[in-house]
Amino acid sequence: MNNRIKELRAEKGWSQAALAEALEVSRQTVIALERGKYDPSLPLAFAIARVFGQSIEDIFQP
Repeated sequence: MNNRIKELRAEKGWSQAALAEALEVSRQTVIALERGKYDPSLPLAFAIARVFGQSIEDIFQP
């Protein structure tokens, strides 16, 4: 699944560590998400959408 997490994080000026802290996950999880190596659980996808103020559909594309 493709996503815009890296792009959105860069727009906010956040580090991977800062995003990980906001999402209460490890930095390694953020890295895997950004690389498309890991598909988030539904609760994590909602948390990501909430942190960026976007809809899930705007962040994740099949």
